[in-house]
Amino acid sequence: MKRVAAVDCGTNSIRLLVADVTLPDGASGELKELDRRMQIVRLGQGVDRTGRLAPEALERTFAACREYAAVIKDLGAEHVRFVATSASRDAENRADFVRGVVDILGVEPEVITGDQEAEFSFTGATKELTGHPHIELPYLVVDIGGGSTEFVLGSDTVQAARSVDVGCVRMTERHLLHDGRITDPPTAAQIAAIKADIAAALDHAEETVPLTEAATLVGLAGSVTTVAAIAQGLDHYDSAAIHHSRISRATVREVTERLLTSTHAERAAIPVMHPGRVDVIAAGALVLLSIMDRIDADEVVVSEHDILDGIAWSLA
Repeated sequence: MKRVAAVDCGTNSIRLLVADVTLPDGASGELKELDRRMQIVRLGQGVDRTGRLAPEALERTFAACREYAAVIKDLGAEHVRFVATSASRDAENRADFVRGVVDILGVEPEVITGDQEAEFSFTGATKELTGHPHIELPYLVVDIGGGSTEFVLGSDTVQAARSVDVGCVRMTERHLLHDGRITDPPTAAQIAAIKADIAAALDHAEETVPLTEAATLVGLAGSVTTVAAIAQGLDHYDSAAIHHSRISRATVREVTERLLTSTHAERAAIPVMHPGRVDVIAAGALVLLSIMDRIDADEVVVSEHDILDGIAWSLA
């Protein structure tokens, strides 16, 4: 058994998982969660426009890192792995980000490729689904992040993967931001522009990943889990109710249309809505719905376990 700490720093959020991981004789093993937490730090603020990480975004991220360093020390994790994804991969000044993380956590962030990101997501999402009697293979694992979306097709192992630059933050900043403010709710023209970007990204993904071969769609990350929580009408965010829930395409469409026609105040009033997702959730939901429409998926299986769990497994 190893006590490990995994940190996933994406475009919108930074998350920590501390867990005891057992991997006997190369078998499927067990991951016992000790602490899992998330902060919205919006590291990717403005990156699509400027190509640089904003000073205030870096400071928010470093503040979260200081909190996580204390948790890792208190729980006595022996091995730490820090994975940084889309925003820091794209930024000109990523050396500032790397230096700050090393100073605080003592490990260098691995700015991984989109393909590596996809493989971690696949492992984290599907390890518990192996042998499930009501799950058909192959899976299409879709991780909708802030700056990018990863598509991974596979059964026991990854068959094909592709990362595309379509995420809830990137689509919001590219199409809904005007004079520093979010258009709220978005116009029909803005929604059409987002859909066009998503469609082009799906075309790009299909050059590598045969999306329509999937028998089971597995959706990951905050946009998907928030849509699932809204669909279930939860009065608070309940991970146990969300994890492995199945949400129909019709319901995803209803939730997406509700979000696209809501004001900031109306979205913020939804009980399960994290404050950091209020501005970007409509774009994230639209990405999910567009994927389901493209592959004609009747439902999405929602997973609370994702790239963070995959990083933890990699330390075993």
